[in-house]
Amino acid sequence: MARRKGAGRNAAKSAGKGTAKNTAKGMAGSAVKKAAGSVGRNMANNAGSNAAAGAASMTANENAYEIGELDHYLFGQGNHYEIYKKLGAHKAVHDGTEGVYFAVWAPHAKNVSVIGEFNGWNLETDRMERQEPLGIYVKFVPEAKEGQLYKFCIETQAGELLYKADPFANYAELRPGTASRITDLSRIKWSDSAWMKARRTWDHKKNPMSIYEVHMGSWMRHPGREDEGFYTYREFAEAIVKYVKEMGYTHVELMGIAEHPYDGSWGYQVTGYYAPTSRYGTPEDFAYLVDLLHKNNIGVILDWVPAHFPKDAHGLADFDGTPTFEYADPRLGEHPDWGTKVFDYGKAEVRNFLIANALFWIEYFHVDGLRVDAVASMLYLDYGKQDGQWVANKYGSNENLEAIDFFKHLNSVVLGRNKGAVMIAEESTAWPKVTGAPEDDGLGFSLKWNMGWMHDFTEYMKLDPYFRKNAHHMMTFAMQYAYSENYILVLSHDEVVHLKCSMINKMPGLGFDKFANLKAGYAFMMGHPGKKLLFMGQEFAQLREWSEKREIDWFLLAEPEHKEIQNWYRDLLHLYKSNKALYEMDNDPAGFEWINADDIFRSIYSFVRHSKNKEKNLLFVCNFTPVEREDYCVGVPTRKTLKLVLNSDEEQYGGTGEKRPLTYKPVKQECDGQPYSIEYPLPAYGVAVFEY
Repeated sequence: MARRKGAGRNAAKSAGKGTAKNTAKGMAGSAVKKAAGSVGRNMANNAGSNAAAGAASMTANENAYEIGELDHYLFGQGNHYEIYKKLGAHKAVHDGTEGVYFAVWAPHAKNVSVIGEFNGWNLETDRMERQEPLGIYVKFVPEAKEGQLYKFCIETQAGELLYKADPFANYAELRPGTASRITDLSRIKWSDSAWMKARRTWDHKKNPMSIYEVHMGSWMRHPGREDEGFYTYREFAEAIVKYVKEMGYTHVELMGIAEHPYDGSWGYQVTGYYAPTSRYGTPEDFAYLVDLLHKNNIGVILDWVPAHFPKDAHGLADFDGTPTFEYADPRLGEHPDWGTKVFDYGKAEVRNFLIANALFWIEYFHVDGLRVDAVASMLYLDYGKQDGQWVANKYGSNENLEAIDFFKHLNSVVLGRNKGAVMIAEESTAWPKVTGAPEDDGLGFSLKWNMGWMHDFTEYMKLDPYFRKNAHHMMTFAMQYAYSENYILVLSHDEVVHLKCSMINKMPGLGFDKFANLKAGYAFMMGHPGKKLLFMGQEFAQLREWSEKREIDWFLLAEPEHKEIQNWYRDLLHLYKSNKALYEMDNDPAGFEWINADDIFRSIYSFVRHSKNKEKNLLFVCNFTPVEREDYCVGVPTRKTLKLVLNSDEEQYGGTGEKRPLTYKPVKQECDGQPYSIEYPLPAYGVAVFEY
């Protein structure tokens, strides 16, 4: 799971210009009454309700923005998948007058006022009307204008005043400010129709996915500025498109896009689930970024955090003076290690808030997938907790039954409505059927991060080559379970922080040995079944651990060894993308064949990746010791001539540049249990990839 720096809690801050500070603590009170209906009902029954919700939301008259009985019913059932079009702040026309319609769910509030720049932050001016049965407060304010700041002033049953940001706001005040800002998403214009049309028939099981994980605020910065020097969404769009196309990635995964108050949380402690962070620009600017990536055939994945939220005074915690979004029992509703609150997955309105949010990013902002953070912490009631800090489920075990049902509901709806989109689980345990179908008691995710492979791979690569013969199994074990889920092989941000070292500094030895080790490791990863993900900076072997406080060390590319490993990873990516053998049978055992998984004492691995009809296959040979094998014999299953398509000994990759044949004719001589074989001069830490 993602490791976060600090709890990310801000002290209560001013709501905006002239707003009183919120010092009220959340009062202990009764839990919000659950809406009718069982937890996580079967998704097959929701199609009609959803169609009705869409019709209610999109009615073409000037009162369409108003919340009606059907909205209450669907939200109370947890099935109002476009509730974000009703709750929040939306420009509207009422009786011929333009203004803004505000709506907020605060079921246990005594009174609610909307305050902002349009009324001098006066809580008496625009008191909101309570609607039953769910306790939604509404107010049409003709004086409110786009761009103005606002908050909800919530009076609790105890008479305390809480100044809360809008949970459904689409734009927020730049931190350290904590107010919401009125905006109009209807102005966003898209020009990615070709991409969106193609997405509907795209299948992640049959297509390549090589993901570049990026923290936008520290990927690249403007030097010499008094502020952080962040690139705007638009500046980043131009730069990242050029780089990703040159390198050969298929997707970009963006960290920290939803609004969050604390930079050091990396975006994993969210206060504005429906707002692209204002650090880098407006919601329109963010849409421009997605649009440009799509027009250049690059997919977009966002990190998404439904596991927990921070206790910041302006955020979701104790929203109406009671545990509104979180479990009321602190043994369920708090993560002691992180100092955060846990969403109440048994509450229909909370499930609806999260599911509609996932749909908001995928449908409204055209995002192609969500990487769901900290899934294990949601599935296990005792995750990160000691005895006495958690409550067992009704069967006496540690599974969170409500979270399980939430995932099935979430993935059924998101993937059912959006063919070609992906839902990715960061799940660090052996929980079964994470990518299994909900009707087969699976969680319904498209893909799962392969944390087991990552652990074994990095631990093996850290070893001195002399000792690798005793850990040879660590590089082969993942094939024992490779087809149990739909996996992504990940070397993420979590692996290059908190004294774990960057990828290059995990490698043993000095100088050449470090770079040669990492090149061999990256090649093994690219050949292994599973989609691929690498965190930014590791493609050119950044030396320092990653920090969100500075840009990655682009200056290293002036050094030959860093440029050479970037060349190597670039060509691995292009090899991956251009060869179906490396991706179209990731989930089929027939797509992978060990040639020699047991060359323990020489620490050499050889294997073949097969295409669907075995028309074009790739043989990988990877040497993980500094010992050159001048005539290394490799078994092959064919008499066909093999073509050398990637050779780590080329000068552009930091090798000797020694000339060697490009084609190799197998001889009829048994080796590695195969009827034919070739001999190849395999360098120290050498990698050779052959095509046949």
